Formats: sequence, C-alpha cells, structure tokens
Amino acid sequence: MCFDILTVDCYNEIVVIGTKKYTIEELCELTGFPRRTIRYYIQEGLIDPPAGRGRGGFYFDSHLNKLKFIKSLQEKGLKLEAIKQYLKQERIQKVDYPRDIWVKYEIVPGLEIHVRRDMEERAGKKIFELIKVAKSIIKEE
Repeated sequence: MCFDILTVDCYNEIVVIGTKKYTIEELCELTGFPRRTIRYYIQEGLIDPPAGRGRGGFYFDSHLNKLKFIKSLQEKGLKLEAIKQYLKQERIQKVDYPRDIWVKYEIVPGLEIHVRRDMEERAGKKIFELIKVAKSIIKEE
C-alpha cells in the first residue's frame, strides 16, 4: 500500500476524540504493574494485545481498567490461575448478554464515524487508518 503526502500528514496529525491512548510506561505508572508483568498478562490472554506493534504500540482505557480489575482481585487474595478462570467465565457471559457500546469519532463538525466498542478493540489499528483516510478526503474538498 502506498500513501501520498496528504495521507501521511493526516496520519501524523490524527487526533481521536474521546479515546485515551496509553504507552506501556503509562500503564505501569497507573497500575503499579511492571512492564514484564503486563507483557506476561498479554501472553497469557488476561488482557488484549496493544494496538500497533513494537514501540508504537498503545493501549486503551479497556486495558487500564482490566489491569486495575486484575489488581483488585489479587488484593482480595485470588491467585493468577483463579483470575484467569474468572475472566474466561466473564467473557462467556459477555457473549451471552451482549451490550452494544458505541464509540464516536468526529471527522469534522457534522461528520462522525460510529464504531461498536468490541470492534474497536479487535480492529483498532484498521479503524484509525479508516479515520485518517476519511479526514484526508475531507481535507481535499
């Protein structure tokens, strides 16, 4: 895939309204978990992998909230294996009782893209690319 300069500029200037992104360092500060633990939790499937790769990877509020939840369960005395089972059961229940939560991204005043939260978490990087392209198209007019 090849991008023109307008698309690259749009990519570099994107600001997503209402979505906080965190680096792994910020997650460490906010949760008290070391990097290694966060990466281990990702490897074990306790939290989702970050959007992006390598040093460009970033995390959402959903990651932060899940880590805080894990910490609270640990503080109550639950071992990691019990937490895994609890989270696994929680995912099954979420599938059985879906709640549609939508995230709104403003392209320009009067034009928005709405994305279901579960889709945003699964395909966050692609959605950000879509937003960038939409902004670049609007800038051309």
